[in-house]
Amino acid sequence: MTTTEQHVQVYRVYISATPQAIWDAITTPEWTEKFGYGGRSVYDLTPGGAYRGYASAEMVSMGAPELAVDGEVIESDPPKRLVQTWRMLMDEEMAAEGFSTLTYEIKPGEGGVTSLTVTHDLTGQSRLRPLMSGKLADTGAGGGWAWVLSSLKTLLETGAPLNWPG
Repeated sequence: MTTTEQHVQVYRVYISATPQAIWDAITTPEWTEKFGYGGRSVYDLTPGGAYRGYASAEMVSMGAPELAVDGEVIESDPPKRLVQTWRMLMDEEMAAEGFSTLTYEIKPGEGGVTSLTVTHDLTGQSRLRPLMSGKLADTGAGGGWAWVLSSLKTLLETGAPLNWPG
């Protein structure tokens, strides 16, 4: 996984899973609770449909708002591509920066390995960029996209969640 350019972060991970399994893990609430930070994501996968990312019970108990992230679906082509807007609501200054654009691209490979590329255009998001890059992991703020994708890969390949080391 690599970060390119200051304003656009691109991460790629190879997962021993089908494109449909990866799509379902990203877009189905029951799956989204099992990886990353454990919050439930709810999508209306039609263009213009709402995206809502909820904080986990643990995050809420530590003072996070119930609704952590929101956005809108721009493009949905299951199980290949999802483009959406994305706004962090857990911090007033990050929320004030407005919406960024998040793209998931899922491509089947050989031998049952599928690539998942996440591109997060963070232009105008000076507060959100370091969080999503994982630069704030040592502060307890989490490991950003690298953590989320590592957690997703581990879950799909082993059936068990990856425990946050921080």
